[in-house]
Amino acid sequence: MAKQEQAQVKESKGPQDVIVDGTNQVAGRLCSHVAKMLINGSRVSIVNSENIMFSGKKEMVIEEYRKFLEIASINNPKFGPFHPRRPDTMITKMVRGMLPKNKPSGEAALKRLRAYLGVPSELRSKKVIQFDDAKIRKPAPYYTTLGDLGRTVGWHE
Repeated sequence: MAKQEQAQVKESKGPQDVIVDGTNQVAGRLCSHVAKMLINGSRVSIVNSENIMFSGKKEMVIEEYRKFLEIASINNPKFGPFHPRRPDTMITKMVRGMLPKNKPSGEAALKRLRAYLGVPSELRSKKVIQFDDAKIRKPAPYYTTLGDLGRTVGWHE
């Protein structure tokens, strides 16, 4: 997103609808921008969430996520915690971790977030933004997409 567009997003006082394209964006940086916009009162939709990137070698990222999936309840795994395998729910949970989810302001902010696989038909004609500092800086093979990660840990499209 250009600096002028960032200034426009910051200057507007009222709630605003923002559509963020996740293609070739680093997941953590994208989530921090989205969380800040949600706290400020904007409604944010993330499209192409399967193309958001994790930095690092694919094998290491997958191994780390598989270890995360092993975390379960001592009493009975059916009580949770439940770990996401779809890219849109992964990114939603990442943004939730950056919000004060136990406060009313954080709960309201999370309700204003939508994440989509691909681009839904009602959002195709609208303007999408990307964050310049969240774009990948190395060639794409140095990163792993959320779609690839999801497919290897059990997401069925």
